[in-house]
Amino acid sequence: MNRFYRKDTTLSIVLFTIIFVFISCGSDEVIQDNSTDGSSDNPVEDPAPSFADINFSNWKVTLPVDENNDGKPDEYKPKDLMGFGYQNLNSVKPFMYDDTDDTSLVFYTYQGGATTANSNYPRTELRELIVPDNSKINWTLKDGGELKGKLKVTEVSVDNDTNNDYHYVIVMQIHGIISVQDMQTHGFSSNNGPPLIKIYWKDGYVWSHKKSLVNESTEGDDLLSTSSSIWSDIKVNLGYVGYESFDFRITASDAKIEVQLNTNEPYVYEDVSLEKWPFENYFKAGNYLTTLDPNAYSYVKYYNLEVTH
Repeated sequence: MNRFYRKDTTLSIVLFTIIFVFISCGSDEVIQDNSTDGSSDNPVEDPAPSFADINFSNWKVTLPVDENNDGKPDEYKPKDLMGFGYQNLNSVKPFMYDDTDDTSLVFYTYQGGATTANSNYPRTELRELIVPDNSKINWTLKDGGELKGKLKVTEVSVDNDTNNDYHYVIVMQIHGIISVQDMQTHGFSSNNGPPLIKIYWKDGYVWSHKKSLVNESTEGDDLLSTSSSIWSDIKVNLGYVGYESFDFRITASDAKIEVQLNTNEPYVYEDVSLEKWPFENYFKAGNYLTTLDPNAYSYVKYYNLEVTH
């Protein structure tokens, strides 16, 4: 009896010792893992800030201020903006600046700032320049072109004077301009033409306004008029975006224009007015606030912007 007891006891001691060692080793590993504070000899550095995908080599910006007191809104050309040059321009910083939290470029404008000769509305807006130092060289519908961007209206002042909820903002355009040849032929003092396409944000909806002839039989020099008696807007509601980001595309070709919101079915213009459109063109994008309310303001963000011809 005693021998069997001693044998069993010896076996139990051996098994207990093995289990204890095993548990102790496991416990050591757990304790070691829990003791780490996450520090490292090679800490991970914060990532570099990301910026909106916009190539400024063919854009100039117009601001709602006149700091040089020349009676016109201040402008900065591509050479000033490229290579993140805009980040170092004190005049630009309040109106066009980066938001690295969401990789966007913010355009801010307000009523009461400097405006252009042909408009009382302020804007912080990019203007396409095919040749960076020459705004007289532009493109025709036969040349064609496409503007694409991802953007978002983030804040707009309340409209207390009309039935609208908020003030309206133009975020993209195809703007007309009288060619150098027509300027010389007709002796015009101004080369300003009407905007062919204006893309509006109106109370959360995206609208397209397109210039069309009031009388489609209009011919000759009368076509070069900017008068609303010759050219007036036709308006199309393209859908609701609210304060969310959206993609937008304008594609211009010979007597045809497509506008597209997100992945919706493109809206296509093909008409006599486009066949007779006598102006050259350039693209615009940004924040163009269309109100005279002295307290008005708006913020628009662009995440990317691309032009092709």
